[in-house]
Amino acid sequence: MLVSLFKRFGIISGPKAQESKKPGEGPPDLDQMWRDFNARLNRLFGPKGPGDNGGGGGPNLPDMKGAGVIVMVIGVVIALIWLASGTFSVRQGQAAVVTTFGQLSHTAGPGLNWRFPAPFQAHETVNVSQVRTTEVGYAGKVQNKKPQESLMLTDDQNIIDIQFAVQYTLKDPVAWLFNNRNQEDTVKQVAESSIREVVGKSKMDFVLYEGREKVAKDVHALMQVLIDKYKLGAQVTNVTMQGVQPPEQVQSAFDDAVRAGQDSARAKNEGEAYANQVIPVARGNAFRLMQEAEAYRAMVVANATGNAARFSQIVTEYQKAPAVTRDRMYLDAMQSVFTNASKVMIDAKSGSNLLYLPLDKLIAQTAANDAAVGAKSGPVQPAPAASEAVQSLEQVRQRDMRSREATRDREAR
Repeated sequence: MLVSLFKRFGIISGPKAQESKKPGEGPPDLDQMWRDFNARLNRLFGPKGPGDNGGGGGPNLPDMKGAGVIVMVIGVVIALIWLASGTFSVRQGQAAVVTTFGQLSHTAGPGLNWRFPAPFQAHETVNVSQVRTTEVGYAGKVQNKKPQESLMLTDDQNIIDIQFAVQYTLKDPVAWLFNNRNQEDTVKQVAESSIREVVGKSKMDFVLYEGREKVAKDVHALMQVLIDKYKLGAQVTNVTMQGVQPPEQVQSAFDDAVRAGQDSARAKNEGEAYANQVIPVARGNAFRLMQEAEAYRAMVVANATGNAARFSQIVTEYQKAPAVTRDRMYLDAMQSVFTNASKVMIDAKSGSNLLYLPLDKLIAQTAANDAAVGAKSGPVQPAPAASEAVQSLEQVRQRDMRSREATRDREAR
């Protein structure tokens, strides 16, 4: 193909190209063709002599035309290569930012893309799916501490040592590339500033123990606010507290204080447990005593009310029959007294030889004593003969009382 092209534009001639070729020997000699090509170029661009054009003395027009075509072909090839250099590929999870003379033009997504080659346009690829990490207070490992970053002051004027890591992704590659310089250093400074502000408003014990998760959440929220304010184009995904402790110089004293606090908490818990055990019992006893007092008050009031009502009835009966009522009251009073007495009273004036003994009361008292001594044996029941004797004695006593009342009535008349 090159040979035919060179023949068409007169770069090499047909006879010279066939000098080294004999019939049946195959394609022409490439070395000879290359020598002829170099000689023709020397004639085109070299110094001109009187006999260079074969004695004609005029310009070699066919040769100049062929040179122009070659230059054009070479220029086209170079232009194609230059245009092809604007092709670029973007991987999945990445984004390309294309600029024209340094100014933002557009963004390109994953796949094969094209832009105008340099120096007109350029592109920069940014990984938007990568989770980036910024470490504050340490480098690589928690043991490799950076005191200038990790030591900070709390609200109660105590120094605390904190190491934490911030994970973030890019949500706007254009803002990440054009709005700030040293973007990663800016994120680290934002993280350090946020943790110092949050810790400066908290107590030391709160940060060390129950407040770790809250501190991390507050730092996460404050960092996102500052990043959006700076227009970094980043999204904070997680804040992890790697280490929170007092400075090494006061670690032993702090451990003693922690143990003392634990002992205090244990004693407090024991006291609360004892109080929870005793207070319900005391409340139950107090409630029982109040109920008993209320019952006693109700009983006393009821007895007083009954006695008052009975006295009113007695007054009414006394007004109707004073003598009978007075005797009845006297007999009731004496019966009540003698019932509780342990002695036997004998009426000597009546001249009766019959001696009354309250056998029923004696038997009942004996049975009560036996029941108190031996509850397992059951209550002691009086014998049938004794019961009959008690009934006969009761009848005799009633007859005597009726006879005495009749005697007193006669005497009164």
